[in-house]
Amino acid sequence: MQRRTLLLATGGLAAPALLPAPARAQAAYPARPVRMIVPWPPGQATDLMGRITATKISELWGQPIVPENRAGAGGMIGTDLVAKAAPDGYTILAASTGPITTAPLVQRTPYDPEKDFTPVAQIGISPYVLIVRNNFPARTAEEFVAKVRAEPGKYTYATSGTGAAAHLITLMFLAKAKLDTVHVPFQGSAPGLTAVTGGQVDFAIETLAATAPLFRQGQVRALGVSLRNGTELAPEVMPLARVPGIEGYDVGAFGGYMVPARTPEDVVKRLAEETGKALATQEVRDQLARIGFQPQHREGADFAEFLRRHREEFREIIQANNIRVD
Repeated sequence: MQRRTLLLATGGLAAPALLPAPARAQAAYPARPVRMIVPWPPGQATDLMGRITATKISELWGQPIVPENRAGAGGMIGTDLVAKAAPDGYTILAASTGPITTAPLVQRTPYDPEKDFTPVAQIGISPYVLIVRNNFPARTAEEFVAKVRAEPGKYTYATSGTGAAAHLITLMFLAKAKLDTVHVPFQGSAPGLTAVTGGQVDFAIETLAATAPLFRQGQVRALGVSLRNGTELAPEVMPLARVPGIEGYDVGAFGGYMVPARTPEDVVKRLAEETGKALATQEVRDQLARIGFQPQHREGADFAEFLRRHREEFREIIQANNIRVD
């Protein structure tokens, strides 16, 4: 009788032990450190974005998010690692346009970004800027379009490689502006921008993070930014969408968090909410601004819809130009 009374009295304490292990883990999430896979080298834009936001989230929920760089194959190695990780919320991906959006459209990838991942939260977007060599015969984006259109096949542009985000974003601009130019691909953005700075190539459309030091030091001229409403990070650079005939040009490279498909919904929601709280702090926004990354929070269905539109925009330009990467 005494034993039965004891069991009844302690039933509320014993109940959690009767729950299956996954349910106990979910209830306490995060009960241990969370691993964040960055599919790029340390110091790259996605790496910095992921670390800045993760540091604040760690403070908010009292568990560390531990960055782990798994670079290689244009971000595909680390991305594939997360695709095949346990869907328990303890492995998250610092996701970006390259491995999630463009790579699967131009080459075979070991993962399916639509089936193998659950979008958690968008952190922001990287604006791209049209820059020209200092002696280019145009001072504004409108003059640039008129000059290049009047002399088809004469002017050259640099990119970080065929099929790279910068290449595709440039092609979107050229298609809208109806410009005929010559592509000069480089192995990375740095040598391409060096060629524009040195006057060997006429122009480029590259990230604000890469171009801002150049145009602010007077080494090149900035004629326009790729976001329709401009960017708070460089308010002096007008949106290219204001040029007649290019209305609607609105593109950049996203950054955010994703997790393996089938991760429990409550875990995804918790991580998304904490990401939103982190982005609401001026500290995080200022740090992201310093790396040329404009905060832009989306989560759940809103983030998934953004990714769908983002993918279709790139799919259209890839198909129109028959781009494949072997």
